[in-house]
Amino acid sequence: IDDFFTLKNIVDSGANVAIVGGGFLGSELACALAYRSKENAKNGKPSGKIIQLMFEKGNISKVLPEYLSKWTSDRVREEGAEVVTNIELVDASLQEGKISLSYIDPKEPRKTSYVTTDHVIVAVGIEPNTDLAESAGLEIDPDQGGFLVNAELQARHNIWVAGDAASFYDIKLGRRRVEHYDHAIVSGKLAGENMTGAHNPYWHQSMFWSDLGPNIGFEAIGLTDSGLQTVAVYAKGKFNDEGQKGDSDGNREQKDAVPISNSNVLKEKTSETRPTTDNKNAYNKGVVFYLKDNRVVGVVLWNIFNRIPIARKIIKDQQVITDFQELAKLFNIHQD
Repeated sequence: IDDFFTLKNIVDSGANVAIVGGGFLGSELACALAYRSKENAKNGKPSGKIIQLMFEKGNISKVLPEYLSKWTSDRVREEGAEVVTNIELVDASLQEGKISLSYIDPKEPRKTSYVTTDHVIVAVGIEPNTDLAESAGLEIDPDQGGFLVNAELQARHNIWVAGDAASFYDIKLGRRRVEHYDHAIVSGKLAGENMTGAHNPYWHQSMFWSDLGPNIGFEAIGLTDSGLQTVAVYAKGKFNDEGQKGDSDGNREQKDAVPISNSNVLKEKTSETRPTTDNKNAYNKGVVFYLKDNRVVGVVLWNIFNRIPIARKIIKDQQVITDFQELAKLFNIHQD
């Protein structure tokens, strides 16, 4: 929290800030800092430039389908941040009190571009500390990282692992490693119970959520990997559905939405590039289903709130789905 208030003071001083990384933290900071800088400018206060640099083609690309990720990047730009995607950062140097970041755009591999800024935030993810494994003889997941544990979160006799350090076996979705608050709370409690002899498997589908400015908020659950096949159902039209910030348990509030109509279904594989839409309202509200063998393994509720229990049950049931329009009705995306 101290780092955040330090950053707030930096932005209020009118300094320029560059954010490296296009995931949750980088994208949320880009929106928040750009909005604050823009408000400072409106009120005649010092304001700087906020720029976000990322290797990916769009914001939160590991979760969102490519077309939705690119659309989201346009919304982040509307918040006032300059978003530079699909680049490779190659060097950083200090020059006359400023930081110079050099990067290469794959479209122009022989040309090096530069960004000069006052401060840099690096938000490129974390890796679990598994040093204990070497001395204790514990197994590490070579693909996902973290300590390898069974469905009861047990690594060895009398050793349990919880939170994002655990590569656990999900009895519905297979082996996973999850880096979200809800998972840390529930898995920690279960590990403690199993330490006392409960022998309960980890069955909870943890949820996570994010807000990107005042117009994008989403909640998600299950396997939400953008590499999976997805089917999305959107309600097109204007609406005033704005999710308020959640508390530490991920609870949200919802405002009433005006009538929405003209839904459509989008079905695509991530390997296919979907053309970018010119309509800024095209993906304002909807549900994205993530599929394996026509069974829903993950759900993103896009500007739809307080429906996670419905999504959790769909994943738990693991039924073969053929009519996604009908399935989307469970979430009341066309609700008046």
